[in-house]
Amino acid sequence: MTGVELVGFDLRNANLNGFANLSRANLIGADLSGADLTGAKLTDANLTGANISGGSLSSANLSGAKLCKTIMPNGFTDNSGC
Repeated sequence: MTGVELVGFDLRNANLNGFANLSRANLIGADLSGADLTGAKLTDANLTGANISGGSLSSANLSGAKLCKTIMPNGFTDNSGC
């Protein structure tokens, strides 16, 4: 799923554990709440405005990912890439 366009997609509670390659994916405004992204490749992905609350990013590769107004698994908003 490298470079896929998932703008605003509803991926709530998706199980993408260990095998998701979302490198360079456009996930602007996507609802990933409760999604299991353990071990996912999110390198250079755009997660602006995405909601990952209640999900898991354990061991996920977020290098180069854009985090701006991104609601992280712990519920806090990450604005480090704004």
